[in-house]
Amino acid sequence: MSRETPDPAPPDEPEAALPPAWRVLLGYIRPHRHWLLLGGLLSLFTGGAGLVLPLAARQLVTDLGQDRPVAGVLLLMTALVLVNAAVGAAGSFVLQRAAESVVLGARHTLVARLLRLRIPAVDRSEPGELMARVTADTTLLRSVTSDSFVGAITGFLTLVATVILMGILDPVLLAVTLGVLALAGSVMGLLLPRIRRASISAQESVGLMGAALERMLGSLRTVKASGAEHREGDRIRRAADDSYRAGLRTAKWVAIAGNTSGLAGQIAFLAVLGAGGARAASGAIDIGTLVAFLMYVFYLINPINQLVIAVTQYQVGAAAVARIQETLRLPAEPEQPPAAPPEPGARPAEVAFHDVRFSYGPDLPEVHRGVTFSVPPRGMTAFVGPSGAGKTSVFSLIERFYEPTGGRIVLDGTDLGDWDVATLRATLGYVEQDAPVLSGSLRDNLLLGAPGTGDDELRRILAIARLDSLVARLPEGLETMVGHRGTRLSGGERQRVAIARALLRRPRLLLLDEATSQLDAVNEAALRDTIADVARETTVLTTAHRLSTVMMADRIVVIDAGMVRAVGTHRELVAKDPLYAELAATQFLATA
Repeated sequence: MSRETPDPAPPDEPEAALPPAWRVLLGYIRPHRHWLLLGGLLSLFTGGAGLVLPLAARQLVTDLGQDRPVAGVLLLMTALVLVNAAVGAAGSFVLQRAAESVVLGARHTLVARLLRLRIPAVDRSEPGELMARVTADTTLLRSVTSDSFVGAITGFLTLVATVILMGILDPVLLAVTLGVLALAGSVMGLLLPRIRRASISAQESVGLMGAALERMLGSLRTVKASGAEHREGDRIRRAADDSYRAGLRTAKWVAIAGNTSGLAGQIAFLAVLGAGGARAASGAIDIGTLVAFLMYVFYLINPINQLVIAVTQYQVGAAAVARIQETLRLPAEPEQPPAAPPEPGARPAEVAFHDVRFSYGPDLPEVHRGVTFSVPPRGMTAFVGPSGAGKTSVFSLIERFYEPTGGRIVLDGTDLGDWDVATLRATLGYVEQDAPVLSGSLRDNLLLGAPGTGDDELRRILAIARLDSLVARLPEGLETMVGHRGTRLSGGERQRVAIARALLRRPRLLLLDEATSQLDAVNEAALRDTIADVARETTVLTTAHRLSTVMMADRIVVIDAGMVRAVGTHRELVAKDPLYAELAATQFLATA
């Protein structure tokens, strides 16, 4: 075990501290550079083949004027067109393949980061917003890869080659063309900042809409029971309207930019037609040269459009990259390989809190204000106290979902901060208060933390958790799908699944947060006996409001207002601690 250094995540660093978008994009593109290079070369070949056509057309006009055979030139032009189409299709596919690979790599990176996010960072974020960054924002990298990076390079090289050939044909007409394009370029310089700002706003609006949807779908039963469908629908519609307006702003500026390049090409064509016609009439150039130059003006539009699209897509992609980088800068736990579960018969753990202080945020009151207690190996320790006293926070600190702001937590004589997170959590079994169940099969949920468990051990734990009869009733047994968040199971069944899931990990320290609160009396009594048996072999910490659960504990820790006020057995605490006596006489009495 070694002390970990969390990933740095300075939330208040200025925007200038972020790496430029192009450098980040290059990092995503680098693993796929060979495919991009191949696609770029094919695209360049397509552009080069296209540049030969005007020269062939010039020769065709000359041959026609001199009454020479033109069959050979026509065959050459036909072959160029067909080869151009085939190579262009291949190049487009290769580029799209590379772009999809870039998107996939970015999504893998983001998902890995999200799974390692520290819980306080998740608390401060909207799940729907984070989902939008994995889905919508990463999708934008596809067009940035194929259109911005490759499109800019191939467009620039094709543009340079076209300009050189135009200069060879007639420098005067080239000067006329470049004058028109320079004017269009100045207009583009004014549009690009607007495209970037609109793109950032559009992506933020998509994230907010995702957050509103997640908020509604995550609590749909509550929304329906409260008759709040219309209010929640209005909230989502407003978010969708904001996203629509932001998208329109982006589309407006992108459309203006695209049409500016198209308009520049048309004006350049008219200018060349007028100036070239005059030069042809004066004998400065022949008709074949004018035809070839006009064809190059048309060919010039394509690389110019490539460059315009590249720049506009880069602005959109830069906004997406900024949001992706924000996610990657959120505080995260160190990346570690999964740790093996404890061996059967491993020594139970012992844990101690020494003057622990804790707050969920710098602007929030302290939940723990000097909590001190110790738990020896084996046996059950129950934590009781009023709601909000800090009982569940004890478990969150042991799991290192949060870090204490003061004091020390010691597990097996070692400071908790010196444990690898993966090794620590492999030592623990945790049953949360709301006993969450994931979408998927019942087997998937049970083996979530112990995928290598054999069928015999699984059947044994199913019997211990009183789940064997449930499995027998289900139409597909363990392969039955439990629905989103376990909606096809009752609250008590979800709790038993969570208990079985924790026991399958063979924990040295078992944390039970109101683990039997939704069970009926028969199942609660049976599982209480099971937990008592488990406590003989491992260390069990539990929070409970039922007197029957608390009375069976070897020791009880009474927490009030963020401090431990008493420790003892039920009989001792009833006699010496007024708060516990009151809780036992009121809150526990109904379930005695």
